[in-house]
Amino acid sequence: MAMAASSGGGVQSSPNATPMIDVMLVLLIIFMVVTPALMAGFTATPPQAVNLKDHPEDENLDQVLGIDRDGKYYLNKKPIRAEDVGPMLKQIYDARTEDKILYLKADKGLDYSKILDAIDLAAKNGVRVTGMISEQKPGTISTVAGDTKASAPVGKAPGAGGTP
Repeated sequence: MAMAASSGGGVQSSPNATPMIDVMLVLLIIFMVVTPALMAGFTATPPQAVNLKDHPEDENLDQVLGIDRDGKYYLNKKPIRAEDVGPMLKQIYDARTEDKILYLKADKGLDYSKILDAIDLAAKNGVRVTGMISEQKPGTISTVAGDTKASAPVGKAPGAGGTP
């Protein structure tokens, strides 16, 4: 805070906003540079379907194994070497007493044998259940009860009867 003496003899205080603005601009620039780097970790286009129920991801409990179109592995959006997938899954799931679920998110153009290899590798390293992640087909809405992503209908829901 800057202090300035006024002509009336009293002390007048006013905040000096210049250093605060400088700090905020630096932070803004840092976040603008770092955010795209964080999002660039895993790029895959999962298969699309209709009537999917969204799954809220819990970063502390849920483990997501990703496979991009080139067959590269990612564990929770972080790149991992193919030979390290098994030992890392074993380390994670051996420490758990329950909830040994792994979510698999793979690119839709990936050869299915690579997906089967990943499921087999997970099963051999402590995973009891493997869930596949897919996305809602564009232009459709989910009619599943309890789906939080179901919004105002874009068109007639698939399988819905009646006339438009």
